[in-house]
Formats: sequence, structure tokens, C-alpha cells
Amino acid sequence: TNAQVQSFVKATGYLTEAESQGEAAVFTPPKEQVAELAWWSLMKGANWRHPWGPDATRQILPNEPVRMITLKDAMAYADWLGRDLPTEEQWEYAAKGFSKERDISANLEHIDANVWEGQFPYQNENKDGFEDVAPVGCFPSNGFGLYDMIGNVWEYTSSPFTGTHDDHMGEQQLHTGHPQVFNSYTIKGGSFLCASNYCMRYRASARHSQEADLGISHVGFR
Repeated sequence: TNAQVQSFVKATGYLTEAESQGEAAVFTPPKEQVAELAWWSLMKGANWRHPWGPDATRQILPNEPVRMITLKDAMAYADWLGRDLPTEEQWEYAAKGFSKERDISANLEHIDANVWEGQFPYQNENKDGFEDVAPVGCFPSNGFGLYDMIGNVWEYTSSPFTGTHDDHMGEQQLHTGHPQVFNSYTIKGGSFLCASNYCMRYRASARHSQEADLGISHVGFR
């Protein structure tokens, strides 16, 4: 959460990569259908403290999931606690939480995760009550007592991403103005931007790649 990362920053003076880079990728919902990826932009001054940009009136809440975090940032936090980021396999096992089903997904007839309802990216029916991130724990926990394994924000794993994939999130289409390290890691769980007509990765077994040094609106960690 933002509060947990704030404790880490206060104790160590750590500066996140988005802060040092001076920018991060921000999602802005268009009012109508637009060209692919036009809803993403690199915004100066966007970081975990200002995930909507420095001029936004909305402020982060302590119990919301932290965002605009890179793999390096997440690993630094884990090291501070003497812990590790989960591997993809560990994450998926934890997400399934003793379920006998082969997979766990958001039930869109009865909303039990923070995902996008409606036609992405211009129509959000907001059935779950959240247009953006939700505070942690707003939806039922799984069999292990873990919250928000599905939806809300994508979560980093320590597993490099290999294999073919599509580029729904568009992170490799963004150019940050400095040399990119195209080093992709596996993220899991989907986010508040996953919709039935786009992405649709709100399943425990689903996977996607994330550029390791790019802070972005819908990726966090646990």
C-alpha cells in the first residue's frame, strides 16, 4: 500500500525510479473510441505520490495499492523487509487459494474484483464502485486470506517474461527519452483496466510482460 511504501521511504530515503526519471506512464480515459494506446501518455512529475500527475486534485489514500513502481523499486522494498518478490509460480499458487477450479477469475455477473465494466477505454459502467484503484481489501479474500490477487493493480513477479505475447498494455510503445532496457518481467492478476473487450486477464493463470524500468498507472506489487 501507499502507507507501507511511505514507511520504507521515510526509513531509508529511497527515491523511486519514476521520481528520478521525472515521469511515468499515466492512463487517461478518452471520451470516445480512439486509436490504439492513445489513452497512455508519459507525464512529467507522475510518480507513486502523484499517480494522476502533479496537477491532479485527487490525492492518494494510505490504504490504496502503490503504483508507478518499477521492478527495482519493488525489490528494494522487499530487501528492506528481508523478503522476496514471488515467482510467477508462487504467485499463481497463492492466487488460486486452495480452489478446486482450474482458474480463478472475476465473476462479472457478481463483481468480486476491481476490473473495468463496460467498453474499454471510453465507457466505464463503474458497477464495482471504483473508476480507478480501490483501497486494499474491498473485495472478498481468497482461500489463503489474500486480498486483491485479481484486479485492482497488476503485480510484479521475480520471473522474467519469456514467450510470445500481445501488447495490450502498450508499455513498449512508450518512449521515455532515455535509453530503454527492454528487460520484461512477468506481471499477474490483471487490473482495474482489464475489461471483457480488452485485456481480459483477470485470471490467476493469465500473464503479461512489464518493462522493468517503467512506472505505470496500473502496476504494483506484493
